[in-house]
Amino acid sequence: MSLDSLKSAVPDYAKDLKLNLGSVIGNSDLPAQQLWGTVLATAIASRSPIVLRELEPEAKANLSPEAYSAAKSAAAVMAMNNVFYRTRHLLSDHEYGTLRAGLRMNVIGNPGVDKVDFELWSFAVSAVNGCGMCLDSHEQVLRKAGVDRETIQEAFKIAAVVEAVGVTLDAEAVLADAQ
Repeated sequence: MSLDSLKSAVPDYAKDLKLNLGSVIGNSDLPAQQLWGTVLATAIASRSPIVLRELEPEAKANLSPEAYSAAKSAAAVMAMNNVFYRTRHLLSDHEYGTLRAGLRMNVIGNPGVDKVDFELWSFAVSAVNGCGMCLDSHEQVLRKAGVDRETIQEAFKIAAVVEAVGVTLDAEAVLADAQ
């Protein structure tokens, strides 16, 4: 189970995804912890059993136990936050924005890893989940911490490719079952 087996599972009609998967993960300039935390968090966020099953062992092998847990925590807390804040933002009644959220999200303040790494993973999960408010919030924190746009873009490139591979492989699995 690995990146290579995931790439080999991508159908010929999605060759661009196979190539992009190899480049955004296999040729990334991100430090290993940022890369594999982003891969794991976005694999979880993709909701694709195939993608998660193939990428998780390699992520686990490349992350400390603390970083592995923190990447999973980023996916979990952002699954909640992305729905909450995206909904708040999309409602035409802006009074909801003045109400207390009342949701626990302590892990954001104490993720157990470098705050920049956790913010990057949260940003990438927010890209998968499409929450503009969360994307803006995490991007601003990253930029204030000195993270360059190229690094931030690497995270959302990974998110885009992991999500697209998940959609494609899950569709192929459904189509294969239908035959």
